[in-house]
Amino acid sequence: MLVRLLYASRAVDPSPGAIESILTQSRQYNPTSGITGILCYGGGVFLQAIEGGRMQVNELYGHIQKDPRHKDVVLLNYEEISERRFGGWTMGQVNLSKINTNILMKYSEKPELDPYAVSGTVSLALLEELMATASICGRA
Repeated sequence: MLVRLLYASRAVDPSPGAIESILTQSRQYNPTSGITGILCYGGGVFLQAIEGGRMQVNELYGHIQKDPRHKDVVLLNYEEISERRFGGWTMGQVNLSKINTNILMKYSEKPELDPYAVSGTVSLALLEELMATASICGRA
């Protein structure tokens, strides 16, 4: 049974080194657990979709909730899926510095990443559009 979970959180340490540490750990752990996904980070906010087996995704989300590098962790969407949308990435990263801010304005009141201010459905649509139009880093 495949599921997709979408959550938002705030970085406790927004330094580039701390964010890179989270990505590195994800890319090491996720392949052995059958987890794929995509991470969007901007303005101290994470928006992440993770996909995989129900038990593995639930276990990973539980770990994220307890991770001291994240705060204000909020579940935005959880659904059973028939196929992965982000299957090409152990943990791809949307490069927000290369996107057109009009994309962010399409989905929110301001041209900034704020998944706390919109629905989970809107956040997923934004993430899919960002994935389709922005540079994706870390395809491995």
